[in-house]
Amino acid sequence: MHKITPHLWFDKEAKEAAQLYTSIFPNSKIKSLSTLDNTPSGTVDFASIELAGQEFRLMSAGPLKFTPAVSFIVACQTKEEVDTLWRELSKGGSVLMPLDQYPFSERYGWTTDRYGLSWQLMFVSGRENTQKITPMLMFTGNNAGKAEEAIRFYASVFRNAKVNDVFRYGANEAPDKEGTVKYAPFTLEGQAFSAMDSAHPHNFTFNEAVSLIVNCDSQEEIDHYWERLSADPKAEACGWLKDPYGVSWQVTPTALGKMLSDGNKERVSRVTKAFLQMKKFDIAKLEKAFGEKNQAA
Repeated sequence: MHKITPHLWFDKEAKEAAQLYTSIFPNSKIKSLSTLDNTPSGTVDFASIELAGQEFRLMSAGPLKFTPAVSFIVACQTKEEVDTLWRELSKGGSVLMPLDQYPFSERYGWTTDRYGLSWQLMFVSGRENTQKITPMLMFTGNNAGKAEEAIRFYASVFRNAKVNDVFRYGANEAPDKEGTVKYAPFTLEGQAFSAMDSAHPHNFTFNEAVSLIVNCDSQEEIDHYWERLSADPKAEACGWLKDPYGVSWQVTPTALGKMLSDGNKERVSRVTKAFLQMKKFDIAKLEKAFGEKNQAA
């Protein structure tokens, strides 16, 4: 399990999207499908998938729109691979940057798919060891110009982090301010991420539709990430939080997944009821709920 896992919030299509994405990307699979009842969103479907080595969690929990503030860059080894993925992912979507040749790539395009999720498909010849799918954070609106600050912040929160070369806007690239981030790759816990600023007018920013799960093995870890990342007490609920830039994170114990996949519906119901009452997760309380005897027995 990766330390950080992208989480995608769909209206009703999580299981459908899991099937679609794993059929499009080679070396991909559905790891698990499950359903939780009696949540604030009603009955919620979950899917855990692996796309070309990158883990994703998907959830159906009511209408919430994806925005290009978070997109996923796909490193392709051939131009033909770019074209093949483009044909499948762009069906029913909207083109943000046409499939074409650009100064940074001989074959590149940026599109949303039929669900509104953003994908950047890029030919990256000679970089076979590149992580196949990389989350990209775009800092817009009031966040424009804060990408580098955010990267340094994330690097201070995670114990194993590295900030790579930062490519900056020049003096003639208004409205972006000279020196702000055109593109910056960085790693957290051995996983690749990237960020950029965009001062152009946009009607979107970060929201809960894409969040980042931090998988924690202990209460100490949960406490560390929660205390460092959370910047908006009103956004805290069921392990979810928002950082100083509005990016959503889920600080989650790895044990919770095992509890919720347990075959005993009574246990799952007790754990669900327990975590729905929490802001920051308390592993001891979750374990207590999981281990309680069925009072009706």
